[in-house]
Amino acid sequence: MRLDGKVAIVTGSGRGLGLAYAKALAAAGAAVVVNDLDAEAVDNAVAQIAGAGGRATGVAARVGDSTTARALADAAIDGFGRLDVMVTNAGVLRDRVLWKMTDDDFDTVVRVHLRGTFTCAREAAVRMREQGEGGRLILISSPAGQRGNFGQTNYAAAKAGIAAMARTWALELARSGITVNAVVPVAATEMTRTIPAFAPVIEESERTGRPLPGWLRHDEGLGTPEDAAGLVVFLASDAAKDVTGQAIGIGGDRLSLWGHPYEKSVAFRDGGWSADAIAEAWHGGVGAEPEAYGIPAPKAPEA
Repeated sequence: MRLDGKVAIVTGSGRGLGLAYAKALAAAGAAVVVNDLDAEAVDNAVAQIAGAGGRATGVAARVGDSTTARALADAAIDGFGRLDVMVTNAGVLRDRVLWKMTDDDFDTVVRVHLRGTFTCAREAAVRMREQGEGGRLILISSPAGQRGNFGQTNYAAAKAGIAAMARTWALELARSGITVNAVVPVAATEMTRTIPAFAPVIEESERTGRPLPGWLRHDEGLGTPEDAAGLVVFLASDAAKDVTGQAIGIGGDRLSLWGHPYEKSVAFRDGGWSADAIAEAWHGGVGAEPEAYGIPAPKAPEA
């Protein structure tokens, strides 16, 4: 699949998933603006892309503020003449349980993930609408945003908000030919290493140097950052021109479509529902099959 002539921005692309996305987009023919807070990581990423025959430039800056969003869009248009794809991948973690999480822990994560996605997507939408040729907003969410995760109040809330923004912006930008989707990747990275469900398996793979086991790639959908990059290339391409408003999972050997929130069960009572009436009807009615929550721990097959 080719992206010749397209120009993409990937935030947080100095390492990990972001770097995999940037390299895959460049390999498909797109010119790429690499972004990371770490200037050395930006330079290294640009050099890797150039060394493989791709085109890239870099902007070292923290996402969140409008000034960074404008600088990224300017780098794309000044350097390569246009902007077609915005991938909002930048993120940080400040994991703590609720009663130990500080205001700064919460604000830092929400600012980078949620506000950073908002400011970068808004700037990209403005530029794409000015061009009048459509475009792609690819927002990186997480299973934590779909299911919740222990110790990740800030991260899960931000990632859930990103999925909600994808659905909202898909409505708002449809007439402009701009598609908006949330990618829900699962990969062995610095960030997923902190998730209790996956940390032991990732650490064992790194310690031994062996690939992640087949059951993990298949049953749990956990793979390498490179495994997740194909979805981003697809969503950036003309083949995905009709795909919008979706939350799409990718990881290891698994590709999935996440369901949107919906009313699972409904009950009616003439005159409305008092607390006592709800208590009487709950367990045998609306609440008979409560929803699961949290990311389940990986289960290795029995020997």
